[in-house]
Amino acid sequence: MTTITRLLPRTPRANAGPLAPTEGATALPVIDGVRLSAVEAGVRYSGRLDVMLAEICAGASIAGVFTKSSTRSAPVLMCQEHLAKFDGSAGTAAILVNSGNSNAFTGKNGFDATQTLAERTAAALGCPATHVFPASTGVIGEPLPHERITAKLDELVSTLSPDAGADAAAAIMTTDTYVKGAFCTVDLGAEVTISGFAKGSGMIAPDMATMLVYIFTDAEIAQPVLQDILSEHNQRTFNAITVDGDTSTSDSLVIAATGRAGNDRIESRDDPRAEQFADALHAVMLDLAHQVVRDGEGATKFVAVNVTGAASDTSAHKVGLSIANSPLVKTAIAGEDPNWGRIVMAIGKSGEPADRDALTIRFGHMLVAENGWRARDYREEDAAALMKQPEIEINVDMGIGGGQATVWTCDLTHDYISINADYRS
Repeated sequence: MTTITRLLPRTPRANAGPLAPTEGATALPVIDGVRLSAVEAGVRYSGRLDVMLAEICAGASIAGVFTKSSTRSAPVLMCQEHLAKFDGSAGTAAILVNSGNSNAFTGKNGFDATQTLAERTAAALGCPATHVFPASTGVIGEPLPHERITAKLDELVSTLSPDAGADAAAAIMTTDTYVKGAFCTVDLGAEVTISGFAKGSGMIAPDMATMLVYIFTDAEIAQPVLQDILSEHNQRTFNAITVDGDTSTSDSLVIAATGRAGNDRIESRDDPRAEQFADALHAVMLDLAHQVVRDGEGATKFVAVNVTGAASDTSAHKVGLSIANSPLVKTAIAGEDPNWGRIVMAIGKSGEPADRDALTIRFGHMLVAENGWRARDYREEDAAALMKQPEIEINVDMGIGGGQATVWTCDLTHDYISINADYRS
């Protein structure tokens, strides 16, 4: 089993939510071939880091997945274009991210700003502009003041450091209350490190990966294999979480493998080491995904929705999302009310095959309902006590097939409304 270490909450945000990590490390590990930096550019926020730069060595493999939103931002479109023709042997690569402004739905100005940032970053690092992977996160529909970022490029380049991962993670936050980082090691004939960080707190209902996620590893692995592994495990990690049912215009997940660990190159999924790497990468991705849910805007409860006995895995996933995205279910959890009737409602509205009399519902191991009716030994007071826990499991067996899936979500509280009602203020 892979052991994951989390990055502990740190400045510049001191208001870490109640589900923030309490154990972990104060820094992310150095990945040979990666240097990072972060600065205060004042894109939208003042007095906090808001732009990060990552420089990736020549010869690296890079893979990614991006939002399927039909209103994708200019940076997302550029990343997809650059990734499709990326050749690591042609030189170094870079990731440039700003927070506070998503540069989405900004027309020609948005594309021009993104192009300028790519060209200026490439010139500063001496790499092709097509090797720059930009991202922006924040308010939609406002022009990006990209000159504030270009004014800081010299500082970003001059302060690049192998051990600046925690600062880089802090710079990409928006409404996040704490930095989200995780890492592990795996033996692939040589010790390989996988380290990543993410941002995400609201507008979380993935349809690719979700939010912004950057993962770095020193593994030597071919790009097609890396892409295949990333896409596969994305489905069971970032595509299996939801905070509020909304998919962002800017969601991006990028992984870079520098090849500096010294392991023999992994060229095929048939290589047993490919699955070892995949398992370790999955562990890092899942932990980051869980951290996003735990930092859901206003969240006080972390909820796992396990669906079994469905017509198919896809059907189970859809049922799970229907439960996890239901405002009625989520507000009941926030109020610590074991209102299992709302779970029945959410199953029914999913549109997936279901038999009312075959359903079984449990809170954790507590049997709540079966055979089309409340369980004989169910006690409301026992369920209410269980709902007071910070972590809750909702287990649904559809009773009609072998499909199964797990979706993770959080509760919906008054604070979620407060955060989003004042987001642009």
